[in-house]
Amino acid sequence: MNDAHLHMVVNHFPIIGVIFGLGILITGIVLKNDTIKNVSYILFVITSLFAAASMYTGEGAEEIVEDLPTVGHKIIHEHEEMAEKLAIVLYILGAFSLVGFYLNFKKHAKANLVSYLVLIVALIAVFLGQQTGTTGGEIRHTEIRDSSSPIEELNSDEDH
Repeated sequence: MNDAHLHMVVNHFPIIGVIFGLGILITGIVLKNDTIKNVSYILFVITSLFAAASMYTGEGAEEIVEDLPTVGHKIIHEHEEMAEKLAIVLYILGAFSLVGFYLNFKKHAKANLVSYLVLIVALIAVFLGQQTGTTGGEIRHTEIRDSSSPIEELNSDEDH
């Protein structure tokens, strides 16, 4: 298994995990159920760990695909920039989730406030996850790119 393959194995979980975690967290907030909230917190922590794995494998994947005929440096750079933003937000989400889990465990008065803070960060992460997934998909799936021709995009990469 090369770095590109390994990246493809781990990079989907941060996006899917944060979506599932958001749904679970909303359910926990609506039902006022700390156990359900804790499930989302654990999922967010795991998601942040997979984000770290995705970032770690991304460089190796870039080295493998950057010189392929329909892949240019510009499109990889866009994906890398989005992935870095998502990773930072997911690390923050994981940290806040640990705090929320701890506060729920201690039955602290601020536990509900933290659950809303985690909700806001998770919403941001879902948005960035969608952007990161799209830019990542565009690397090898030329059919989803906005440009009319992958060759035009490659030529514009060479101009810079």
